[in-house]
Amino acid sequence: MLPLAGLRIVAVEQYGAGPFGTQHLADLGADVIKVENPALGGDVARSVGPHFLEGGESSASSLFFQSFNRNKRSIALDLSRAGGRRVFHDLVRTADAVACNNRGDVQDKLGLTYAHLGKVKPSIVCAHLTGYGREGERATWPGYDYLLQAEAGYFAVTGEPGSPPARMGLSIVDFMAGTYLALAVVSGVHQARETGRGRDIDVTLFDTAVFNLNYLATWYLASGHNQGREPRSAHPSLTPCQLYMTKDGWIYLMCNKEKFWEELCSKIGRAEWAIDPRFAQFSDRLRNREALTGMLDDVLSEKTTAEWMALFAGAVPAAPLNDVAQALDNPFVANRGRIQDLSQPGGGTFRMLASPIQCTGEAPPASPGPALGGDTEALLDELGYDSKTRSRLLDTGVG
Repeated sequence: MLPLAGLRIVAVEQYGAGPFGTQHLADLGADVIKVENPALGGDVARSVGPHFLEGGESSASSLFFQSFNRNKRSIALDLSRAGGRRVFHDLVRTADAVACNNRGDVQDKLGLTYAHLGKVKPSIVCAHLTGYGREGERATWPGYDYLLQAEAGYFAVTGEPGSPPARMGLSIVDFMAGTYLALAVVSGVHQARETGRGRDIDVTLFDTAVFNLNYLATWYLASGHNQGREPRSAHPSLTPCQLYMTKDGWIYLMCNKEKFWEELCSKIGRAEWAIDPRFAQFSDRLRNREALTGMLDDVLSEKTTAEWMALFAGAVPAAPLNDVAQALDNPFVANRGRIQDLSQPGGGTFRMLASPIQCTGEAPPASPGPALGGDTEALLDELGYDSKTRSRLLDTGVG
């Protein structure tokens, strides 16, 4: 049995951050029911291209949508209408938590806070992921990953000095905020099961983006150091820890312990460097980083990246510089079982990355993201609605 089997999450979510978080929960066995407004075409991610399942005509054919919605179910409800709200409240009565990612002021308008849903079920946990919070001057602001990267300083520490400001290549704020949302959900449910009382629990993209500055923030707040970009993606305080030139490209070395520096000197045939006063300790190497970079470039340029990787082989922390295709075609990815095959309802399969959380002895679930409202009928059955009631609901916000 997967760790979260028996946990039910009702997710009023869209696009990336919220769905990324609830997909963690679904991958671990939770029953995640995705609530989507049929009048709006459901989750906006369903229309995001430019890449779609081959021959896909359904509402679940967007590969962007699939990347965030594996192992979930979908029910079509318009929460602005009476019938939609009735079914939603009945779902809440069967659930442990409601997880939402909307603009800050929308949560209260749709009745998604504990002030509303605690009356429906006192133990319900209401987990909110917003851009800037549910209160305050920015509650009505839409929030997006790249905006937060810009405002939280990520552009200022990414890329080469002297080049135009650059964002991180991944939607890292969305991914981290979604992961924090998943942690918030299981933490809130743990407390609710102990006390019988739920609560609101909040995560924001803004808070996540700022929090992830971590030691760079501590350096500034405690000492006034304002970290900028370093050449060749170097670590700001340790060296060798950056890109170096090889015969056919680049290699990243990360000698973050003294023993690795000594090992590197030995492996490249320069054992004398380990006792050279210019490079004997971390502080010495940092002061002489530019000279050391040139010396390492000269030596490492004698062999290809692959030859150096074979020679270092775990004795010296090193990595090749790959593009996305090379990263995924790396045999170690397959050896680790990091790619999962999912079967399409109409036949055929497609591949996605598997969850990074592995449960020993348990095969991970592998259901593709659901069609819009694809589980509405089954969920209405579970809630015990008869045919007459269903007919009435179809006219009042259920579809």
